[in-house]
Formats: sequence, C-alpha cells, structure tokens
Amino acid sequence: MEKIRVLIVDDEPLAREGIQMRLKGEPDIEVIGECRNGREAVTAILREAPDLVFLDIQMPRMDGFAVIDAIGAKCMPQVIFVTAYDEHALRAFAVSALDYLLKPIDGERFIEALGRARARIRGNNLAVIAAQLQQMMAALKAEKEYLERLSIKSAGRILFLPVDEIDWIEAADNYVQVHVGKTSHLLLATMNSLESRLNPQRFLRIHRSAIINLNRIKELQPMFHGEYRVILRDNTQLTSGRSYSKNLQKLLQNL
Repeated sequence: MEKIRVLIVDDEPLAREGIQMRLKGEPDIEVIGECRNGREAVTAILREAPDLVFLDIQMPRMDGFAVIDAIGAKCMPQVIFVTAYDEHALRAFAVSALDYLLKPIDGERFIEALGRARARIRGNNLAVIAAQLQQMMAALKAEKEYLERLSIKSAGRILFLPVDEIDWIEAADNYVQVHVGKTSHLLLATMNSLESRLNPQRFLRIHRSAIINLNRIKELQPMFHGEYRVILRDNTQLTSGRSYSKNLQKLLQNL
C-alpha cells in the first residue's frame, strides 16, 4: 500500500516532536518533513506536495490560515489543524466540518482525526477537501467583523462578556487578563489577535501590554518623551509605551 506522506507545521519544537511520536506507530504514514513557520510551510507544500498536513494556526508573522491563502484552498492537501483554544477558528471549523486538534492533543481524538484524513485521502476526495477549505475560509472572512462579546472559559463554565463592559486588557504571558470593574478574567489569546478584532473606535492599544476601553478614560497626563499617564474611571493608572503614544495623540486631535 502506498504510504501517506505527511508534513508537520508548528512553531513549537515540542509540538512537532509530539506529533512525530504519535505517527511512528502508523505503518502507512511517512513524515516527509517539519516546518517551523508559515513561510517554510508554503515552500514545503509547493515543493513536496504532501498528502496530509498537520497545520498549527497560531504562528507568528504567517499563521496557518495565511498559509492556506498563499497556497489556495483548491491546491491544499488534506489538513488537520492544530490549535490552542480559539473561538474564532473553532466556529469556522464547525461550519466546514474540518478536523482540528486542541492543544494539548488528546490521543483518542488524534487517532480519530487521522483515521478520517486517511479515509479521505484513500478515497481520493480532493474536490471534497477543497470545498471544505473554501467554506472554512469564507466563514473566517465573515467572522472578521469586530467582536461584540468574548467567550471566557472559567471553572468548567463559559462566560459571555460584552466587550463594552471591559475596562482594559493586559498581557499575561500566553494569555490576556481582561479587567472588568473589580474582577478580571484570563483569556487564551494574544494581544495582537485581540486588538485586530476589537473596534478601534472603542478600544485603543497604548502599550504592547495594554489595551484600554476609550469610554473608561478619565484623564491623560503628558509625561516625558511624548508618553502619557492614562487614568481610568476606577483610578487605575497606566503608562503609554513610547511607540504607542501616537495613538493617544491622534485621539486628542480628534476630540
């Protein structure tokens, strides 16, 4: 039986190693390469034409969706997406019925996803694969509208938080801390991804580690080198980063 040629794409070495280890017990699978980022993935897919790609979504500069855009949905091989929790992405997968694996990867789910991919590849359902990818990309583009609420997983439940209730957002390693009055919530997301989905008429990035709700600003105090002390209604005091001060200056010009 001809082997299924697999490419692994993930910016985390341990994640790539984990997928490699899981595939070693599959006699009909041949791992033809690993890629550390989106650019390497595009080059490898075009050059090697793999049958199956394990594709990480959250990669810097060029993420998994940008890889599909670069290759084209019609030309992509079978894909199993690998992702940390991402509400935006999971809704798109649900629409298109594509397979995804949540980190940390569950062994049983891995086997199920691989089995479905194997069946599609052996059945030569290339048109079905292309249609699913096109449907997913369309769903993603439709989701590009600004967020009106956040879904936050906490203590076994999901909290739906209207974004208008947010005072400010703070970077916290691989998470963000969403501050709402006297409470705060951890959300698995990057500052860049969240900033891109918040309405810039309502939210402003003032530091690499801080996004504020414009309606919560009480006072701005100019400081050295064009920086500002930002005081919110609850008397939280934040300092703007030098490279973000122009955002506040534009705000002042528009008042």
